Amino acid sequence: MWEIIQQILLYIGIILVVIGALCDLIGALGLLRFPNFFVRLHAATVGTIGGAVYPLFGLTLMTVACDFLGYWKWLLASGSFITALIIMITAPAGSHALARGAHRRGVPVEPKVCDFLEEDKGRGE
Repeated sequence: MWEIIQQILLYIGIILVVIGALCDLIGALGLLRFPNFFVRLHAATVGTIGGAVYPLFGLTLMTVACDFLGYWKWLLASGSFITALIIMITAPAGSHALARGAHRRGVPVEPKVCDFLEEDKGRGE
């Protein structure tokens, strides 16, 4: 029974690593193709979250499924899981700080439909 669970964990881990590679590719294409800083920042965040967190979760599942690693598998799995959690917490906060700083500096946004942060420009200076 444990061998079947190991196979399932291994395949799910491989699928998550492939999804992460695709997210990296999509994020890189978005950085090249998108028109302005703010939309490119979105593509970079997709590449960071999808391209780093999914493979780390996949690595966690794959190392749990590998018995040949011995007790090292728990160190590798916990390290990759904690790293994925840290990236999930810090990447959105970092991209938000970059976007707000760029907006306060007056980085042009074209085409602009509406600006919900216009009233924020005068605060905190």
